[in-house]
Amino acid sequence: MSASPTLPQSGREKQLSLLAVEPHPDDESIGMGGTLARYSAEGVRTTLVTATRGEVGEILDKDLDPKEAAPRLATIREAELRNAVKVLGVDELVFLGYEDSGMAGLPRNREPKTFWQADEEEAIERLIQVVRRVRPQVMVTQNEFGGYAHPDHIKTHRVAIGAFFYAGDVKRFPGGEPFRPSKLYYSAFPKSLMRQMAEAMERAGVENRFSTDGEPPPFAVSDDRVTTWLDVSQFVDKKLAAMRAHRTQIPEDSWFLRLNEALGPKAWGMETFERVRSSVEAPIPEDDLFAGLR
Repeated sequence: MSASPTLPQSGREKQLSLLAVEPHPDDESIGMGGTLARYSAEGVRTTLVTATRGEVGEILDKDLDPKEAAPRLATIREAELRNAVKVLGVDELVFLGYEDSGMAGLPRNREPKTFWQADEEEAIERLIQVVRRVRPQVMVTQNEFGGYAHPDHIKTHRVAIGAFFYAGDVKRFPGGEPFRPSKLYYSAFPKSLMRQMAEAMERAGVENRFSTDGEPPPFAVSDDRVTTWLDVSQFVDKKLAAMRAHRTQIPEDSWFLRLNEALGPKAWGMETFERVRSSVEAPIPEDDLFAGLR
């Protein structure tokens, strides 16, 4: 971990502020719904930036006709996301304004309005304006692999990294008061936890989504990359309710929800992260994204 210089903060930043940057509606609830709910409950200002409205996602809601719903999926998923962030207590939702790029290797990736095709400098500038306005001490986003190598997840990583480092550079990106967040995190799923989840799913007779031929899934990272273990057990109900709000993606028979039925709160009671930059002294491991800041 290397510390990065940070710009002085004025008195108006006394309230703690958390900024999460995610690719699609539902990524926030699955990956860090408990985290958002926990810090919202603690009085931290929480802001969620979502790059797209998930225009080409699946339609698994059995109350919808996929053919009829597909043309208006962006509107449907935006409404789902607004319901989810209301459940989690998120203070502000911001859309970057790009379109879903679809899974890797599809012709959709080449469409000019998709996030994957977006000018990276322009996208970074859009996010920088949010950073300078909400002035988060902590930013959380996707890692370099993008979870499961989805183009929008990878692009989210690149854009968030750019905004983190350049929000303090008004020469390159003019407009607004310069600001550098104190800490940067990636969502991280440790291999050891994935193995435990896979074993528990098999014992419970739930579809195993956490291993293939005994190996952890591609999005799992080595345990030594995980620096932060966040207890969100008190907020599992809110996390599940937020996940349920994304009905097009997470129907009632989804393995996400069946896992909770089989394992109870321990299924979703811990959320884990990799701390990749910090300008303040903080322990490793840590149990608070704001360790060293309060």
